[in-house]
Amino acid sequence: MPSILDCKCVLVIGATSGIGRALALAIHALPSEPLVIVAGRRQGRLDELLKEGDRIRAVRFDVNRERNELKNAVQDIVAEYRDLDAVIFSSGIQELYNFTNPEQVDLDELEREWSTNYTAIVIMITFFLPHFLKLSQEGRPSFIIPITSGLAMTPAAWVPNYCATKAALHSFSLSLNAQLKNTKVNIMEIMPPLVESELHDHQGTAPMMSKFWMPLVDFTKEAMEGLKRGDLQIPVGTNAEQWNEFEKGKIERVARLLEHFERYGA
Repeated sequence: MPSILDCKCVLVIGATSGIGRALALAIHALPSEPLVIVAGRRQGRLDELLKEGDRIRAVRFDVNRERNELKNAVQDIVAEYRDLDAVIFSSGIQELYNFTNPEQVDLDELEREWSTNYTAIVIMITFFLPHFLKLSQEGRPSFIIPITSGLAMTPAAWVPNYCATKAALHSFSLSLNAQLKNTKVNIMEIMPPLVESELHDHQGTAPMMSKFWMPLVDFTKEAMEGLKRGDLQIPVGTNAEQWNEFEKGKIERVARLLEHFERYGA
């Protein structure tokens, strides 16, 4: 089973804090010694990461840019790092919305959350795929690794748009896995629970959430175990129970449905 241990060069988008940063450093520490490219908006954080190891490179990267600019940024990375064989999509934002007061819902903020957490990721995957499909033709495995959430399975009503973006990315990952089944491009979805991070700082909910969240070090250890096994879905912590109840076997069902469509519908 192909796994993160097969990778020569891993790009982590959204690596300047939290889950993305922790995974980038954990991958850098693998005995297989891959090159790790950390990408994010905050140059100061990127500079700090460069000090963590000789095999770390940094790219200033904003997912919320015009489509052509995003395409150029992806193509620049692929051109510079020909051995790139994995991308982890860790960038994300989370906002609170109360639709009992609809006039107070910031629709610009809502659209930005949707773009950051879903649309931009799908667009970037589309731009990375030609490179990964070329690797596949050469017999090399590659990895697209979206980070979704347990909230894709059971939403938290106080962050309804965030949950919807993660549910959409989860659904897309299942479909992409089925479409690429005859290639060496592997879709490995990480599904975190509530994890220690900066995601909640601007909401003012971090002190309360900290009573319940999974320590980042524990999350990273468990997620890395799944990546090293080559699991296509990696529900971490308490999400394992939800996954067993709602999601187990769904990858196979989606693949069968696509096969049925290709045989009879197309």
